[in-house]
Amino acid sequence: MTTSIDPSRSRYSFDNDDPESVGRHSHLSAMLDGFTFSRLGTVGDLTGRRCLEVGAGGGSVARWLADRTGPNGRVLATDLNVRHIPVGDGYTVLQHDLVTEPVPEGAWDLIHARLVLLHIPQRAEILARLAAALAPGGALVLEEWATEFGNLCLSAPDRETAELIDHYQDVLVNHVLPARGNDPTWAARVHDTMLAEGLVDVDTAIHADSWPGGTPGALLIAVNVAQLREEFIAAGFTAERIERLDAAVQDPRLVVRGHFTYSTIGRRA
Repeated sequence: MTTSIDPSRSRYSFDNDDPESVGRHSHLSAMLDGFTFSRLGTVGDLTGRRCLEVGAGGGSVARWLADRTGPNGRVLATDLNVRHIPVGDGYTVLQHDLVTEPVPEGAWDLIHARLVLLHIPQRAEILARLAAALAPGGALVLEEWATEFGNLCLSAPDRETAELIDHYQDVLVNHVLPARGNDPTWAARVHDTMLAEGLVDVDTAIHADSWPGGTPGALLIAVNVAQLREEFIAAGFTAERIERLDAAVQDPRLVVRGHFTYSTIGRRA
């Protein structure tokens, strides 16, 4: 089933109504699902549990959770824009704004959000509300990218291509995303913020892979620029450089590093 509500919506860096968002969700799933599933697997047996998937995107994590909670469990998948979340896969879908609306009623045995709070200026307040919505012993799992680290290019066919990737990273992290409320340092602060909210057994794992041109981690670069093209051009990234970048991320001689993914798990005592 799908429940739809219509309050005033918060601005988000990457709009699900953009045609490029389909590729974005598929690339992120290919890049991150394996690590996400391994981390969620450390939480414990989810059979019959109540799970909240925040910012569900394309729904891949919600499907994984539904498979593990079984028919006696509950999985609620939420997003600001739910158009890419398939229905009928064993979970419920809710259009929901983390900023303007309370956390959906629980209490929850597991709450998971991936690449969500780093885009929202009210991130610390929202983390506190998510932590408060946990059942006793419940786990909050937040996965965020630490994007402040440069040197994404591990190998390139020439120096110009390597410099182009560096320029892309600088414009995205230091100009485009901060104007939309993104904090590239948030990932490294989640652990301490969970402790400050009284969560216990907090632990963080950090992961990154390499991605040759033509694979999801490289192609995501072009999708990011396509979705934020006007902002990139306003920040000095010319249309000619965008065209060169689109070609570069298809070249298997290019190898880029994915952003460091900080996966932090904390439990309510």
